[in-house]
Amino acid sequence: MDAAHIVIYLFVAAFGLVTGSFLNVVIYRHNTKESFVRPGSRCPGCRTFLKAKDLVPLFSYLALKGRCRYCGLKLSPRYPLVEAAAAVLFLISFFHLGFTPLLFKYIVIFSILLAISGIDLEQQIIPNRFVLVLFCWVILWQLLYPELNALSAVLGFFLGGILFYLIAVLSKGGMGGGDVKLMAVLGFAIGMPMVFFVFLIAFLTGALVGILLIILKKKGRKSPLPFGPFLALAYFIAVFWGEQLWNWYFSFL
Repeated sequence: MDAAHIVIYLFVAAFGLVTGSFLNVVIYRHNTKESFVRPGSRCPGCRTFLKAKDLVPLFSYLALKGRCRYCGLKLSPRYPLVEAAAAVLFLISFFHLGFTPLLFKYIVIFSILLAISGIDLEQQIIPNRFVLVLFCWVILWQLLYPELNALSAVLGFFLGGILFYLIAVLSKGGMGGGDVKLMAVLGFAIGMPMVFFVFLIAFLTGALVGILLIILKKKGRKSPLPFGPFLALAYFIAVFWGEQLWNWYFSFL
């Protein structure tokens, strides 16, 4: 990799970090009902408005050892994790797609899913407005720059939604309405037959994490486990590696 490519990748990573910083604001302010734009960023403890040196994505958190510069409040590790996750998502997307229209499509999708995941983890809710924005974005691309035929997308929507609706009914509240709506939208985005891949990967990763948390005594057998992050992860895997993994799986049958 030459110097020019390194600079481009650094630019993409920096853009991901900045986007992750904004997503942290979205996640935090969804609960406070404040605007995502105004007022400026403040410490959640002392409410001091933060300066530019306090807002350098990832690096400010590390330099301050995860504490507020003004009151010493220990800040959530969610801040650097979301920023780093956004950078990684953007880098992987750029590696696979380059500077193409699809890069713009998918970094927006992954950013919305990252915000949904953060909110679901902290508040155990998948906001309808976020799912609606995601759906509108996917429909726009399906109309203007389709990757799937219309029948595949529609079947993915209904099968994804129906599968999760049946699980929600049978589990008697174990699966929430937000999960059902999100799965339907992701089904529309990924189409047939990959909607089944997303379904499978989400449940496998969710089950593995749930078992690990039980072993570590972080959760009980009946403790709720936010499922939005697993759907987001499964969709991300499906976009870039789904077809290869799907074919590999069926090669053993």
